[in-house]
Amino acid sequence: MALKERTLGSNGPVVSQLGLGAMGMSDLYGPADEAESTATIHAALDAGLTLIDTGDFYGMGHNELLIRDALRSSGRARGEVAISVKFGAQRDYDGNWIGYDARPSAVKTALAYTLRRLGTDYVDVYRPARLDPNVPIEETVGAIAEMVQAGHVRHIGLSEVGPETLRRARAVHPISDLQIEYSLISRGIEAEILPTARELGVGVTAYGVLSRGLISGHWQADRQLAAGDFRGMSPRFQGGNLDANLKLVEALRAVAEAKGATVAQAAIAWVLAQGEDIVPLVGARRRERLSEALGAAELVLDAADLEAIEAAVPRGAAVGDRYVAAQMAHLDSER
Repeated sequence: MALKERTLGSNGPVVSQLGLGAMGMSDLYGPADEAESTATIHAALDAGLTLIDTGDFYGMGHNELLIRDALRSSGRARGEVAISVKFGAQRDYDGNWIGYDARPSAVKTALAYTLRRLGTDYVDVYRPARLDPNVPIEETVGAIAEMVQAGHVRHIGLSEVGPETLRRARAVHPISDLQIEYSLISRGIEAEILPTARELGVGVTAYGVLSRGLISGHWQADRQLAAGDFRGMSPRFQGGNLDANLKLVEALRAVAEAKGATVAQAAIAWVLAQGEDIVPLVGARRRERLSEALGAAELVLDAADLEAIEAAVPRGAAVGDRYVAAQMAHLDSER
């Protein structure tokens, strides 16, 4: 299997049609096996995947160090892999979220630490993880633009922002892509955000394409979550919400199996089919899950297939918000 390539926006990097989201290898989904995480990164590179997404706050730097070591042991040249990094989220020693900082000085400090941890002198895409309500987006993007001029950043991205913020940022500097949740059960970007991105020549890196495993086809209603797994508080995974959402998964399973595919493959392929300007990020932590996800790139969905998938999982059918209320309040994309 050979992964095809897509370009992030009108000015961004050329990357594989699927990217690897590395967050779960360090944080938020409970314990992960570091050796298996490294092996999964190696397998992704061997399969032709060329985009890895991380955040400096994933495991308080652990994720960047993991990626550094995995890339070194893979023998890949730096230019063969595009690394996308989010910054700005502030956490304390115990991992509690304590705000955002996207001031120009914080931009440059965070980037300096990221470059040291990654063992590189540039990142391919650098982006604030959320809009800092205390800092105009023009100031944040302007500071990253200075780092582009200095050669430490190749492209500027954004995450979870709405149309107005996207326009204001684009007026300061070209934006390669908007990283935002997009899946069969998270389709809020379709009304205004996606059309605005396309108008401005901004690509989309879609995270949560399996809604954190909820629509992977592997989630069980009685699954016991490890300490630190944030899905234990996520509204879509709670009680009656979970039961209703898993019924959608079973409806999707029937469509997927008719195509000789798994639920996860159908869900990822649906996102792939929404446009050549969209690159889904798969959050596989193990090689078996990565292999399954990569199979989505071979799944061809025609108009009838897409219609059947959307009949199984209608727009707006999911029950529960994407995040708890406190985190939803931080999303400029939801205003």
